Amino acid sequence: MKNAPPLVVVFVTVFIDLLGFGIIIPLLPFYAETFGAHAFTVAMLSTSFSLMQFIFAPIWGRLSDRIGRRPIILFGLLGSCLSYFAFGMATSLTTLFLARIFAGIAGANIPTAQAVVADLTTPENRAKGMGMVGAAFGMGFIFGPAIGGFLSRYGYAMPGFFASALSLANFIAAWFLLPETLKPEHRAIKRVARLDALRAALARPHLPLLLLIGFLVVAAFSGFENTFALFAERQYGFHASTIGYIFAFIGVILVIVQGFLVGKTVKMLGEHHIVPVSLAIVAIGLLMIPGTHSVAALLAANGVLAVGMGFNNPALLALISRYTAAEDQGGILGVTQSLNSLARIVGPMWGGFAFDRFGIASPYWSSAAVMAVACAVAITALWRSRTDATA
Repeated sequence: MKNAPPLVVVFVTVFIDLLGFGIIIPLLPFYAETFGAHAFTVAMLSTSFSLMQFIFAPIWGRLSDRIGRRPIILFGLLGSCLSYFAFGMATSLTTLFLARIFAGIAGANIPTAQAVVADLTTPENRAKGMGMVGAAFGMGFIFGPAIGGFLSRYGYAMPGFFASALSLANFIAAWFLLPETLKPEHRAIKRVARLDALRAALARPHLPLLLLIGFLVVAAFSGFENTFALFAERQYGFHASTIGYIFAFIGVILVIVQGFLVGKTVKMLGEHHIVPVSLAIVAIGLLMIPGTHSVAALLAANGVLAVGMGFNNPALLALISRYTAAEDQGGILGVTQSLNSLARIVGPMWGGFAFDRFGIASPYWSSAAVMAVACAVAITALWRSRTDATA
């Protein structure tokens, strides 16, 4: 890989980074339960992670616009290594919370990786590039949960130590292989405050509606993501290893959609058409989950959900990047990630509360309703873009 193209290096870097994240996700609720946690406490674990991403994603994004992408990505990889090690060493809910908080700080550099893609692609090919990063996410969710589920047989600490070792290896490899992609002439000279970056995003055509769509999608999806392990445990008696295989199944579909289908579909239909259709598909998948009574039906519902998310994420990110100036890519994508992190605070809190208070099916019904609202907003954004184009 010494002479590999930068996009390939970014793909591998994101893949290994998300592999470690995928190892942790399916076993986190079960690990927390060993310390006496309930569904809402598990939600608060996710919230603590997301709160740190909300705070630090725009900071890392803006900083990457000033000093370059490479140092921010390297810092995040090293921080992830330390956070996973702390996860494995946790002896109480308090130390588990601290590990997830630090993981949120370190993991807030994903917008920087997305900014690397924006640096290296033209607007016409950006959805394909974002789909490549999305495929790396998907592959992380293919192998990560399966590995985490397998290693959980040897205790919940073992997956954390394994993820820590992976992140360390990723840091070492990126140190030697990851180039700087932000050209000096595109670096931001002035430091932009968080509110100024948000105002800049809101002032750009179409961006406010796109950011709102992203917020609603992530809030709804994170409500599903945070409660699914507990739902499957109560509905089907699944354990961490089984949940890991289901997340791996979702990852396979994400890789197929984002790695092979998004680029061609965007060229045929355009991002503006893909986003609302994909959101409708996600809503259908969410509605299907609580009504399943067999493993086959559960897999089918998750498959529908994965197809919708697989198309939506790169198309939406490509649209956001398309309406952003070259020197603001890191900052605006940082704002996007920050809003997504805020959604990951709201979504899991509601999902955990609804799960405990209104029943195990309620997070999925409510998430489907939110996806329907996001679909309506996306249709509005499409209509406005057509109006602007013909004005």
